[in-house]
Amino acid sequence: MFDKLKGVEKRFLEVEKLLSDPKTVQNRELYQKYAQEHADLNKVVAAYRDYKRIIGDLDNSHEMLKDSDPDIKEMARDEIEKLNREKEQLDLQIKQLLVPKNPNDDKNIILEIRAGTGGEEAGLFAGDLFRMYCRYAEKRNWKVEVMTHHTTGVGGLKEIVAMVHGNGAYSAFKYESGTHRVQRVPTTETQGRIHTSAVTVAVLPEAEEVEVHIDSTEVKFDVFRSSGPGGQSVNTTDSAVRVTHLPTGLVVICQDEKSQWKNKAKAMTVLRARLLDKMVSEQDEKRSLDRKSQVGTGDRSGRIRTYNFPQGRMTDHRIGLTLYKLEAILQGDIDEIIDQLTAYYQAQALQNAESSRPQGS
Repeated sequence: MFDKLKGVEKRFLEVEKLLSDPKTVQNRELYQKYAQEHADLNKVVAAYRDYKRIIGDLDNSHEMLKDSDPDIKEMARDEIEKLNREKEQLDLQIKQLLVPKNPNDDKNIILEIRAGTGGEEAGLFAGDLFRMYCRYAEKRNWKVEVMTHHTTGVGGLKEIVAMVHGNGAYSAFKYESGTHRVQRVPTTETQGRIHTSAVTVAVLPEAEEVEVHIDSTEVKFDVFRSSGPGGQSVNTTDSAVRVTHLPTGLVVICQDEKSQWKNKAKAMTVLRARLLDKMVSEQDEKRSLDRKSQVGTGDRSGRIRTYNFPQGRMTDHRIGLTLYKLEAILQGDIDEIIDQLTAYYQAQALQNAESSRPQGS
């Protein structure tokens, strides 16, 4: 591990020099690239330097144990105990920092929410979830852009596809993929019975054109008149766009914009994200026979969370987390959930890295 840390520190110093090079400063794209790398390396290097300092302090404290003065010996023992605790914490922190970072973590995301079982109640809860995510994004100063949506007759959402623009959006949202279950008494229920409904959430990292190349011969575009609520152009112009990716059969429809060109651009953005997600999923299938281990990182088949309104309770079934502050959660207060999920999956990744490391390394 220390050989790797020495290499990280060496690269950190190299990047510092590159950032002060006039040629780099003049090249905005290159400067941003090195600035991001510097920021990523800085956390590891800072922890490594703290670790080296503690090792040095421990050596000095062990020397103090040889002193004939009992007071100095007692002070040294206390210092050694404190330093060993700090060393243990830093050791874990460094190992976590050295776990390979998901290359998509800093990206914008495509957020897809669809009503599942439960009829109108599922549609209403889909709207609740979308508002929850919007409020969370607002707290992070991230921008939410609706790509396309379809409403239900009572003000709910059959589905909504939106892009969340913000550095680190995928890192925060990636564990939201899955089936979200709601238990509550619908407003239409006259006997006070609790109904169970479900909503599916998919979180896809935005795909750049260089990552996913789409050949123009592989897509089919259809235009038609928009339907549903909208501006003056709705039902009067062929502004809605349907894009079909012929090799995979993936279909994306966008009709929220009045401009056909804007709808086409949004549809292609969503299509690229879905194709990237498909490629990553296929790669994961090849790497692992146990697909269940991928839940929380992209597998959207399982129930991940329950929102119980009568009890004011939210339970995340993957980590056994239960919080009795449902109202605050639906207002976007989901930091604790995200932090605990991140810690859990980081620990899993660290455990997997430890178990796969050759003995003696």
